Amino acid sequence: GLALPLLEDAEYKVGFGLKTRIEGRTIHVGSVRFMAMEGLAIPPEVAAQQDACHGQGHSLVLVALDDEVVGALELQPTIRPEAHTMINVLHERGIETAIISGDNDAPTRRLAAELGIDRYFAEVLPEDKANLVRQLQEEGHKVCFVGDGINDSIALKTADVAVSLRGATTIATDMAEIVFMNGTLGQLPELFTLADEFAANMRVNLVAAMAPGIIGIAGTLLFGWGMTVCVFLMQ
Repeated sequence: GLALPLLEDAEYKVGFGLKTRIEGRTIHVGSVRFMAMEGLAIPPEVAAQQDACHGQGHSLVLVALDDEVVGALELQPTIRPEAHTMINVLHERGIETAIISGDNDAPTRRLAAELGIDRYFAEVLPEDKANLVRQLQEEGHKVCFVGDGINDSIALKTADVAVSLRGATTIATDMAEIVFMNGTLGQLPELFTLADEFAANMRVNLVAAMAPGIIGIAGTLLFGWGMTVCVFLMQ
């Protein structure tokens, strides 16, 4: 039942936060580093609250009115119900998992530990996500990147395989080669099964294509086979 005021001007700074004007007043909503970047002081009680939140694995989004931080929103990460099973299946396949997050170190580390993720990278800006993907590729890895936000778009474009899901931001689904239409990540292990089956099928095709030719050439040279036998062999 709240009446929402009109936004006079709005600017979204990717990876940091939102700045807008409402009824002549400036509003900032975003991370601590966004407030610092905008020259806004963080009150001691807010800094203490942030430390407490990080200790629980939560995140804090600050709200500033004009030149003063006036409040904060505490966010608790929600783990998708299919996440544990999915990660276990990927590990059974020998696939290394990693989180690349723009969130603070403590919540990201806690989330990685809870899910059994092999590596994590925290406080990463959108363009740095893509750099980390390149770094993993330079280490010799093929990278499958799963993302659903604006911040993920550059990394999705950089990865060897980009995966998103229905309901994600438009730019994420545009960048992805694969989109899960049921809106969950439960099919991710199935994607690797499909890839394995495809690779096995291609190997069979290669053998089926080459073997008759090799046998035909050998038979012609060694046993004097004629054209009829070779054509029959190819068929």
